[in-house]
Amino acid sequence: MSAPSRRSELRRRRARKEKVSLLHKRYATATSESDRSRILGKLKKVAPTIAADQFTKTAGAGKA
Repeated sequence: MSAPSRRSELRRRRARKEKVSLLHKRYATATSESDRSRILGKLKKVAPTIAADQFTKTAGAGKA
């Protein structure tokens, strides 16, 4: 099996980073707990290695 293409790998990383940033913003502005849990579910699909508590700490601080 050949190694993955570097260009496509970088594109996936960039898209993932943008999506996580968007989820940070949405989580920070979410008002209900159901919205927040739905956003955390999407986060697990996009970036399963990011811990939920780490994500909530940085989103609550206003970082994106």
